[in-house]
Amino acid sequence: MEYSNLFYFFKNGEADMNTEPSWEQKEEPSETEPGGGPYGDMGSAEDPQQEMMEEEEEMPMPKVAPALPDAPKKEHVNVVFIGHVGEFLFLGSPVYLTGMVDKRTLEKYEREAKEKNRETWYLSWALDTNQEERDKGKTVEVGRAYFETEKKHFTILDAPGHKSFVPNMIGGASQADLAVLVSFSTYSSQVGQTREHAMLAKTAGVKHLIVLINKMDDPTVNWSLERYEECKEKLVPFLKKVGFNPKKDIHFMPCSGLTGANLKEPTELCPWYTGLPFIPHLDSLPNFNRSSDGPVRLPIVDKYKDMGTVVLGKLESGSISKAQQLVMMPNRHIVEVLSLLSDDVETDDAGPGENLKLRLKGIEEEEILPGFILCNAENLCHSGRTFDAQIVIIEHKSIICPGYNAVLHIHTCIEEVQITALICLVDKKTGEKSKTRPRFVKQDQVCIARLRTAGTICLETFKDFPQMGRFTLRDEGKTIAIGKVLKLVPEKD
Repeated sequence: MEYSNLFYFFKNGEADMNTEPSWEQKEEPSETEPGGGPYGDMGSAEDPQQEMMEEEEEMPMPKVAPALPDAPKKEHVNVVFIGHVGEFLFLGSPVYLTGMVDKRTLEKYEREAKEKNRETWYLSWALDTNQEERDKGKTVEVGRAYFETEKKHFTILDAPGHKSFVPNMIGGASQADLAVLVSFSTYSSQVGQTREHAMLAKTAGVKHLIVLINKMDDPTVNWSLERYEECKEKLVPFLKKVGFNPKKDIHFMPCSGLTGANLKEPTELCPWYTGLPFIPHLDSLPNFNRSSDGPVRLPIVDKYKDMGTVVLGKLESGSISKAQQLVMMPNRHIVEVLSLLSDDVETDDAGPGENLKLRLKGIEEEEILPGFILCNAENLCHSGRTFDAQIVIIEHKSIICPGYNAVLHIHTCIEEVQITALICLVDKKTGEKSKTRPRFVKQDQVCIARLRTAGTICLETFKDFPQMGRFTLRDEGKTIAIGKVLKLVPEKD
């Protein structure tokens, strides 16, 4: 698979915490987090009887220190963990070290895992909360957790690593500000899934990548600098090909997820590494440039009924407050915000970058689909079915002609799409466009094409709003193309 020069046209476009009990805690104490993934559980909440049976395995609420009345707002940063199918084993360690899960709960997970002959998986149970994920040892939905440091508030998005759940991974990456790629020092070569995850993260707009070389404590590795450098040498070439700048966009660090070495505190076992440990490094990252003055844009990730209609999503632009009237696009339903939660903590207002749960008035749960957009009435997002886009074919064995059908992934929306016309080819090096229309395109070529979706979707041009203007095309379980929206084509009467 060739990725060179594919991402030259991609670039990526704060958080207030309140510790009052959330309305979810007040009214539905046994309700579990409805999914963490935009493509995992798109229906209503789980069966109440099953929830009661699994209540004991519910993930505990994080311990967040009360904010002082005049304290400045901490920046909200969304971190997606991507990589091999085994990276989920790593995540429980930082979650525990930051105090989100206490020692007693972790010991409970360890006992339960041992009873099922899964004693080495107990750390992952902090984010893999449903029984299917725990039994199979595979993350299916995008797990969600959060913690605070001195300067920032972090939301962890645990993206599935298995190839069968790549659509869920795309959803997690679409909500992220930065990505953490977990690689293993004990593997002699990198699997193709890691390569695809890095490519999809870049396509989704992730600009910064932290690469954790895990399992450095393994007896066969023993914190070896030579092994660490060998892993770097294998990863850098394909990370560079998918568009990451090794000098500016990527930071490598060794660690042990099992022991927690070099995650929160430096380790004496690795004297040759002089950088900050993982969590302090996250805290030291420069702030993201965000403006709350823009139009409200909140792509819906999930929705369910809970004493009304509740929607989940990341606020990409603008600000939202209680009692505010918004418009649900593309159906143009006028709704009112009754309650507002930021990472399960009730608040009166929220800014861009925050992961929100909104209880809405004026719309039923059945009238909402993932991929719908909450907007302010003064500045609605665009919607339609036909658009022109620049597309890069990254993996397809045969040629692609007009009439080709695929699955479109754009922000949190998934929709069937057809390439109705090929307008021109684009030279990857010079950007020059062909004067004649091509009859077909093939792997490694760049083209401008006209696409038409099966239903009406919300989208923007990449130039106007990158978060809603970049997309991927998938077919037969593979990512075949990436692209950006150039022009919205009005529908003919």
